[in-house]
Amino acid sequence: MISFSLKGKTALVTGANAGIGQAIAVAMGEAGAHVICAGRSNCDDTVARIASAETLTLDFANPMAARDVFKGRDVSILVNNAGIIRRNDSVDFTEADWDAVMDVNLKALFFTCQAFAKARLAAGAGGAIVNIASLLSFQGGIRVPSYTASKHGVAGLTKILANEWAARGINVNAIAPGYIATNNTQALRNDADRNAAILERIPAGRWGDPEDIAGTAVFLASPAAKYVHGAVFNVDGGWLAR
Repeated sequence: MISFSLKGKTALVTGANAGIGQAIAVAMGEAGAHVICAGRSNCDDTVARIASAETLTLDFANPMAARDVFKGRDVSILVNNAGIIRRNDSVDFTEADWDAVMDVNLKALFFTCQAFAKARLAAGAGGAIVNIASLLSFQGGIRVPSYTASKHGVAGLTKILANEWAARGINVNAIAPGYIATNNTQALRNDADRNAAILERIPAGRWGDPEDIAGTAVFLASPAAKYVHGAVFNVDGGWLAR
């Protein structure tokens, strides 16, 4: 029997205070998981929406912030959602903005995956990692050089970690959200010309909601995806098909 249930499992979701992370955390709770809602900002609102949940403060401005998080915790699902973005023309982009984005979006993601895998392998147990990539894992975008580089890196790390850990019981996959209505895309939605151009290309005819990403995350964390390794799922309203 195919099971999408997460009952009896514990999931850690980073960046769970709002947006896509919050939607994923709530959906995993609805699927039966105990959810650790991690973020640098307060996650109390997310926890209040989940039957079994707790908060954890993690600030990935320190890429090693999760190094010891999995010790003494039976966490079998990791969702790496935390991320930041900086916008500027590439000729004007600063080293500080480059480093800040790469530290949170790529370096922290890798070392959090590493810490999770070390704990699962030491326990002789499997697990599931779901990384949040982006359409900019495949495209160049405009005025977001470090974000584009980091999200290309997320897709690559997803594949190499799947290669190394699939036979050891750890599924590693990623979701590439399309244009989702979150804080990160507020500037685009406020720009009338960019907003119109984006909507014109999306076959679904609308911006995505954070909840549109959540079902795919639950699937990838569940036994139903036990033979899915190294995949990057586009959840984009048909954007890349255009």
